[in-house]
Amino acid sequence: MVIAVGGGGLAAGVALAIKETNPRIKIYGVETKAMASMKASLAAGKPVTVDAKKTIAEGIAVKTVGVKTLELCQRYMDDLVLVDEEEIAEAILLLLEKEKTVAEGAGAAALAALVHKRLPVAGKKVAAIVCGGNIDVNVISRIIERGLVKSGRLMRLIVTVPDVPGSLARLLSVVGDTGGNIQQVQHDRNAARVELGQTVVEIDLETKGFEHAAELRAAISSAGFTLVS
Repeated sequence: MVIAVGGGGLAAGVALAIKETNPRIKIYGVETKAMASMKASLAAGKPVTVDAKKTIAEGIAVKTVGVKTLELCQRYMDDLVLVDEEEIAEAILLLLEKEKTVAEGAGAAALAALVHKRLPVAGKKVAAIVCGGNIDVNVISRIIERGLVKSGRLMRLIVTVPDVPGSLARLLSVVGDTGGNIQQVQHDRNAARVELGQTVVEIDLETKGFEHAAELRAAISSAGFTLVS
């Protein structure tokens, strides 16, 4: 069996409890690349201080690990791996969507390592410790929006259309008929990047994924409009 846990202090405690009970179980710690103080300390064999950096995994953002914590990790933890901010954010979103669980960045770090195959766990029974729900709702909002963009379910189209009555309505009809759910529209006839007699339309919309997004682009082009991006 394998147990993945985020953070040096929590990893040290879990590793101590598990290894003293069953030393055959593998324990892997997970740390954010933004502040990998435990990784550096394990490599140096002594506590190492790293620079403070902004991270969504605030609960494991430690500049200097404790001496006792390092000793426990050296003795009981099998390895420690790193995950980046995007991977942690994806894990938070995955927990929200699939498990209906709100986890802070530090709490989702272990899952991030598993999802992105940072651990040698193929064919093994695995437990990922998800702990802590202390996350700002504004951060959750940004993570959700970012995740929707990465999965192709939220996109922005920039289209040039003739500056004549009915052009905008026709463009929006194409988007609606193709199944796009429009969130916001910005119409700019004074944009410097277009020729006289043309106007720029920016559309934020929800889609069903990358395939649907490609279908929307094709439909807009087929209708005679010019896609800028």
